[in-house]
Amino acid sequence: QVQLVESGGGWVQAGGSLRLSCAASGSIFKINAMGWYRQAPGKQRELVAGITGAGSTNYADSVKGRFTISKDNAKDTVYLQMNSLKPEDTAVYYCNADVQVYSPYVRAGSYWGQGTQVTVSS
Repeated sequence: QVQLVESGGGWVQAGGSLRLSCAASGSIFKINAMGWYRQAPGKQRELVAGITGAGSTNYADSVKGRFTISKDNAKDTVYLQMNSLKPEDTAVYYCNADVQVYSPYVRAGSYWGQGTQVTVSS
């Protein structure tokens, strides 16, 4: 199987910073891309930032200039550095990975982490 474990969420005042981490493990042959999504109460899940295996990145317009996505290939880990946080950034943040696997008994494709809460107070 493939597991994604997130950490780093919490509570912060507006203007503050948090760093999220997501470690992938299991029968992974190659990670094609990883990303961070978020879902606020009553809203649909949305892409925050993504990074490909080659290192290309993309961001939602609402976080450009404030958030930075990066990865450590040796650790199969992706990070999201969030600066200048705003109350509207409050949401559950989910890690996603698109993977290729070694085992024919393990599903390749998209996996999700369990989510980590980020709360920004005004």
